[in-house]
Amino acid sequence: MEHLRIPGPTPCPADVLQAMTRQMINHRGVEFGQILNGVTAKLKQLFQTKGDVFLLTSSGTGGLEAAIVNTLSPGDKVLSVSIGVFGERFATIAEQFGAEVTPLRFEWGKAADVDAVRRALKAEPKIKAVLATHNETSTGVTNDLASISSAAKEFDKLLVVDAISSLGSINLPVDDWHCDVVVTGSQKGWMVPPGLAMVSMNQEAWQAQASATMPRFYWDFAQAKNYLERATAQTPWTPAISTIFALSVSLEMMLKEGLPNIVARHARVAQAARDGIKSLGLSLFAKESHASNTVTSVRSPDGLDTAKMLKILREEHQVVLAGGQQTLAGKIFRIGHLGWVTEDDIEIAISALKVVLPQAGFRAS
Repeated sequence: MEHLRIPGPTPCPADVLQAMTRQMINHRGVEFGQILNGVTAKLKQLFQTKGDVFLLTSSGTGGLEAAIVNTLSPGDKVLSVSIGVFGERFATIAEQFGAEVTPLRFEWGKAADVDAVRRALKAEPKIKAVLATHNETSTGVTNDLASISSAAKEFDKLLVVDAISSLGSINLPVDDWHCDVVVTGSQKGWMVPPGLAMVSMNQEAWQAQASATMPRFYWDFAQAKNYLERATAQTPWTPAISTIFALSVSLEMMLKEGLPNIVARHARVAQAARDGIKSLGLSLFAKESHASNTVTSVRSPDGLDTAKMLKILREEHQVVLAGGQQTLAGKIFRIGHLGWVTEDDIEIAISALKVVLPQAGFRAS
C-alpha cells in the first residue's frame, strides 16, 4: 500500500471511496436535493458559520477565482498578504481580472506580520479587500488569521480567505473571526477526492457581490444561491455527483469525531512529525511558532540529494512525500498530514526517512 503523505490529494477512507461507486441519480431530482441540503448544513457546522455555503465543481483554485469575481470589480484596490506560492497565486487571479493589487510579501517560511498589514491598510485608504492565505502549504506556515482579520476589520475592509488546506483540520471559526469569503477544497482535510470547492459568504460579502462587475457565469454565487433555495435544492450547473456522495460520508465521519477532536488530532500528528524530523538530525523550515498542523516543511541540508531521497522513498518504501515548489525546489521537502491521518502514519514516514536519508547523501552531525 502506498503511503501518500503530501499536502493533497490526501488519502480517503474506504467508506468514502465506496460511496463514489453509487449509480448516478438525477441532479435535478428530490434525492439529490436532500443530499445537497444535508451536505450544506453539515458544512456550515464545520465552517462554524450561519452564512451561506456553496459547493462548486472545481479545484480549490476555481474556488479562489469564484471568490474574486463575485466580490470585486476591475480597478478595485486589493491588498495581497502573501507568504508563499499560493498567496502569490491568489494575487495573480485578482490581477488577471483587473484588480489593482498591492503586494505585501513576507519571507517564505515566516508568517505575515500583522502590524505590517495594518500599516499597509493605513497607507492606502482606497483598498477594498484583503486577500489572505490561512495555511500556506508551500512553506508549511499557518498565518494568524484572527489577527489579520482584526486588522482588516479595523479599516473596514472585506476579507477573502484561502482556507483550502486549513478548514476542517485547523480551527477557523468563520463567523467569530469575521471572514467574509472563505474557500476550501475537498482533496485536503475533508478526506474526499479532488473535484469540489466549498465557499462561504456572509452578508458583507453579499453586499460586495451586488456591486461587483468582474465577469462571471459559471462562478456566479447569485445563481448558486437561487438554485440552492429552490423547493428541490440544486446547483446551477451539473455537479460532481460522485464526489458529493463521498463528501456526504466524510462529513458524517467528521461530525462524529467532533471538530475540537479533529483539530486536536491534527495538532498531535503535526507535533509528532516535527519531533520525528528533529530526531533524525534535520531542521524545520518554518518557525515552530507558526508551523502548520497540516504540512511540515523540512530544510534539505547540504549533501542531501532531495530528488533522490524522494525517489527512493517512493519506489522502495511506498512513502510519497512532496518536494519544494518554485524557489524552494531542492531546498526543502514536505510531509503532508491532514485529513485521514494518525501518529502511526507519521511513524511510517519517519522510519522510512531514517533508512533513506543516508542513501541520499545525508550525514547527521
